[in-house]
Amino acid sequence: MAEAFCVLDAACGNGRMAERHEEKLRIACLQFEPRFGEVADNRARSIAMIEQAADAGARILVLPELAISGYMFQSRAEAFALAEAVPDGPSTVAWAEVAARRNLFLVAGIAEREGDRLYNSAVVIGPDGVLGVYRKLHLWADENLWFEPGNLGLPVFPTPHGRIGVAICYDGWFPEVFRLAAVEGADLVCVPTNWVPITGQAEGRQPMANILHMAAAHSNSMVIACADRVGTERGQPFVGHSLIVGHTGWPLAGPASGDSEEIVLAEVDLSAARRARNWNSFNHPLRDRRTDIYAERLGARPSDRRPQCAATGEKT
Repeated sequence: MAEAFCVLDAACGNGRMAERHEEKLRIACLQFEPRFGEVADNRARSIAMIEQAADAGARILVLPELAISGYMFQSRAEAFALAEAVPDGPSTVAWAEVAARRNLFLVAGIAEREGDRLYNSAVVIGPDGVLGVYRKLHLWADENLWFEPGNLGLPVFPTPHGRIGVAICYDGWFPEVFRLAAVEGADLVCVPTNWVPITGQAEGRQPMANILHMAAAHSNSMVIACADRVGTERGQPFVGHSLIVGHTGWPLAGPASGDSEEIVLAEVDLSAARRARNWNSFNHPLRDRRTDIYAERLGARPSDRRPQCAATGEKT
């Protein structure tokens, strides 16, 4: 049975394992407010929060999207100047040091520079170093002006605690992301994010993003851990409400507040999530997929689609 823990105010105050799946562990989402362009300060504050979460027993930690640079770039040159190489950039090196020292797994959002290309990425780090990188597949709004779409697919990273998938922010609006992660064996999907207010959302109502990720966790019988940021950057507010969702689709911890730095902690049993995919004697969300029907569309590429006739709506 998963146990939820309280949300911690961020102002409060080593060995190696072969790959095996432990029964229970604590996951932490670090709701953080990056200060735009203050890379060294953001790095130091992120490490302070990592240390605090580790002191509370967390073993898998998720940081927000673009946690080191900030989000609201005004030009590609500005984004390029604030991006870092992975795995040799200073932030990845610093995160890897604390992961090794505290025996942690980290999933952290970063502006990644590879040659002259930029990616909105998440680096996955374990006690023995960098496990790999996920690059955001679905770019939101002006991100398309700075970043390349992700080109590494949907990797799943094996750890002693279970298999970790990654999505970033707008990726969560695509159910296929979570379904494909589940098909690849993910027990947990970590979501660094920078959620913004959704048009039409009533005051005081739970953010749409929370509902989408609750649905994804339930329909794939997986744990989803979303680490959002807070604050307002160059006029853009961010909504916070970080949360950890259990495989039943209900939050185990959070949502956090909408306006303060906090650590959201939950104890989870990832093996229970895997077992729970047998919903009853007949149904399993992965086995029940009708791939014979879906393949006709899901296998298509945008370039394969024939244009629509504007006047009639018929295929030309």
